[in-house]
Amino acid sequence: MVIGLNLCPFARSEWERNSVRIHVTQADTAESLLETLAAELTYLLDHDKLETTLVCHPCVLTEFEDYNQFLDATDAVLLEMKLDGVIQIASFHPDYRFYGTEPDDMDNYTNRSPYPMLHLLREDSVEAAIEWHPDAEGIPDSNIKRLNKLGLEKIQGLLSACREDSH
Repeated sequence: MVIGLNLCPFARSEWERNSVRIHVTQADTAESLLETLAAELTYLLDHDKLETTLVCHPCVLTEFEDYNQFLDATDAVLLEMKLDGVIQIASFHPDYRFYGTEPDDMDNYTNRSPYPMLHLLREDSVEAAIEWHPDAEGIPDSNIKRLNKLGLEKIQGLLSACREDSH
């Protein structure tokens, strides 16, 4: 969906270069997810050809409030592993909701995913991509416009289809 809708202008090239890792974990507690996160951070660092890792965790933190609070723990892992400024973690969840928005505001769908996930990104790659892109600051607004044009029903259908395809 991200590549097909061009929500991230950098995703397609990395996907085609085979530099995206998708790790689906069966972790069922926040603690076991933190262990998985630490292992995936190490894996990413040990594999220079990988640019990014998506850690999908369908069995834990399915409630957005729990997930959102968990993000503080992910920041703590980055600090503990001395990766602050080296790796950043982007957050995606089926019920993602930005502060001050209504549940069905299209803004929220820019960070919605079929399952809860943590997106691990190399900071230097993010900085290079931002420098390369002619309007990096405009990407979020462009995405919201694109999603609004498709409409809520279509976007919800695409997310639902992604969930069905994963079974």
